[in-house]
Amino acid sequence: MITPPSTSSASQAPASYDATYIWLISIVAAFGGLLFGWDWVVIGGAKPFFEPYFKLAEIAAQWSENPVARLLGLTTEPALSGWANSCALLGCLAGSLVAGGLSDKFGRKRLLIFAAFLFASTSVLTGWAGSFNQFILWRVLGGVAIGMASNLSPLYIAEVAPAHLRGRLVTLNQLTIVFGILAAQLLNMVMARPVPDGATAEMIAQSWNGQYGWRWMFTLVAAPSVLFFVSALFVPESPRWLVKNGQNDAARRVLSRIGGQTYAETETRNIRATIAEEEVARVRLSDLLAPNLMKILLLGCGLAVLQQWSGINVLFNYAENIFKNAGFGVNTILMFIVITGVVNMLFTFVALATVDHWGRRSLMLFGCAGIAVSHVLIGAAYAFELKGIAVLVFALAAIGCYAMSLAPVTWVLISEIFPNRIRGTAISVAVSALWIACFILTLTFPMLERSIGTGNTFWIYAGICAIGFFFIRWRVPETKGRTLEQIEADLSAGGGAPGLVK
Repeated sequence: MITPPSTSSASQAPASYDATYIWLISIVAAFGGLLFGWDWVVIGGAKPFFEPYFKLAEIAAQWSENPVARLLGLTTEPALSGWANSCALLGCLAGSLVAGGLSDKFGRKRLLIFAAFLFASTSVLTGWAGSFNQFILWRVLGGVAIGMASNLSPLYIAEVAPAHLRGRLVTLNQLTIVFGILAAQLLNMVMARPVPDGATAEMIAQSWNGQYGWRWMFTLVAAPSVLFFVSALFVPESPRWLVKNGQNDAARRVLSRIGGQTYAETETRNIRATIAEEEVARVRLSDLLAPNLMKILLLGCGLAVLQQWSGINVLFNYAENIFKNAGFGVNTILMFIVITGVVNMLFTFVALATVDHWGRRSLMLFGCAGIAVSHVLIGAAYAFELKGIAVLVFALAAIGCYAMSLAPVTWVLISEIFPNRIRGTAISVAVSALWIACFILTLTFPMLERSIGTGNTFWIYAGICAIGFFFIRWRVPETKGRTLEQIEADLSAGGGAPGLVK
């Protein structure tokens, strides 16, 4: 018989919790987000230079005779451009798929350390790739590290954070993502030397930017990776993983360091109450397919897909295309990319300050509505040829709404809604859905843009955001201020989430 978890720690902080310690270990875990953001955007700044260097038009002509390339549609320059931008996402998918099972077996800490090592090495290898195929290979392997870190960082933070701080601490992961994005954008602008207006692809390929600049953009990602690797050696293992694997005394020591002896005893008891004794070390596929858990799993996957298909990431990955079609040159585009990063970071601070006060659902609803309206306006700007600054303003509005809602809060919810004993595996499935959606989004944008135009493409994304608004309104629970064990008890009992579990 499993007793319900105590509710005493949901609404107030433990009397002696160590705020400095919990923030420090959360910041270290959130370094995975920084690497994710840095790598995610660095390719956008390098794109105008590595594509001429590798001569994608010539590669497309060569691949036109390859049956595999024809099957995949990689026989045109736009398709190869989409492939170069999206190939790392296949690695992200693989990394997120293996991260859940491996972290359940070996622990969250060890996998974080391995992800940092893999990311550092592949960053250097990507930067000094000698051919397009080598470039693709190292990007995919680097994506494995990103997929693992994107899964493990919010999971680890959620499992060490007290309930009253969990929203802010998991949002910290998103803050490091946008910090990585901004750092990469600034680096791209600093590393890239001015490009003359009207420069041909051959001129760019033979310039310093084309020969070396883009290489250093990728290589320098290794610096924060090494810092992440060293710092991760000193963080504790997740107490919830320790309890799940029968190491109760070790879990109490970690929890005592966070909140004192009383807090440690209470939290250990609550964690044990939600984990059936005979299943402490095992997660079966049938667990995820149970009716109640399947509904929660579909909710997590739906949130992950919505975050990507909202279309915001094309504003980062394909900023060059979007702003170029709006009438701007390469040098101005690089400056505008930095502006988008600044707005992204500022509004992430809004999420950090409000997610534990306004709640998850309110921010998500506001974000979907705001992004939908902004996308409609971007589409209208292209349709009525009101390009120039209008496109930049509407893009910044969309990014601001996204940065304070779907970007951080999706990670918060995914890290909260799954039961303790299957959390690692379930988050792995949800994050895998995110990367599949991201791959489809990134691969298809150049083809959609070419076939139906930039404006119409953004109207499609606006429609998806409108659907997402009602999905959140009808299905997403409010989880602020509740322990992970209380959330689990509510969802398992069919409460706490309108229309979720009946």
